[in-house]
Amino acid sequence: MQHHTTLLRRLRILCIASGMLMLGACSTLDRGEPPTIERQASWVVLPFANHTETPLAGNRAEAIALALLHAQGVGKVQRYESTAQQEALFDTADSKRQQDALEWARERKARYALAGAVDEWRYKVGVDGEPAAGVTLQIIDVASGDILWSGTGGKSGWSREALSAVAQKLIRDLLRFGLSGAR
Repeated sequence: MQHHTTLLRRLRILCIASGMLMLGACSTLDRGEPPTIERQASWVVLPFANHTETPLAGNRAEAIALALLHAQGVGKVQRYESTAQQEALFDTADSKRQQDALEWARERKARYALAGAVDEWRYKVGVDGEPAAGVTLQIIDVASGDILWSGTGGKSGWSREALSAVAQKLIRDLLRFGLSGAR
């Protein structure tokens, strides 16, 4: 009887460990050390580069990042609104657009900028059609143009989960770490 109880206990531990491994395998994050920044300073969200085949993926990630900055208690946040057509497939003007946006941020006396790139934004092909998002974020000192922090990650979800929900979780995790040194 004791052997049966021990076997059940080991099986239960194995199942829990396997489940945790499966959940952990769904996302990958790499982040730099969080900078010491002023949370209540003026912020801008710069245009996110779209390195995917999904139209407007950068705009979607920007909107999520803007909302999450507010949710995490960041001071005044503005979003750069470009008049040019954004997010054409295989756009080669990403760095020019970011420089223009950074200059716009300087004119508005913003202290920090959040820049980003979307590397994956899709539902995987297959029976389950799992959502997958890949994002890189940078916190930039607007005055100097220096990158104070960067983080990148990829996350996939389950077949019934929305792509925007997966992206939101990923961006939230990255921002939470990037803002953890804020005072």
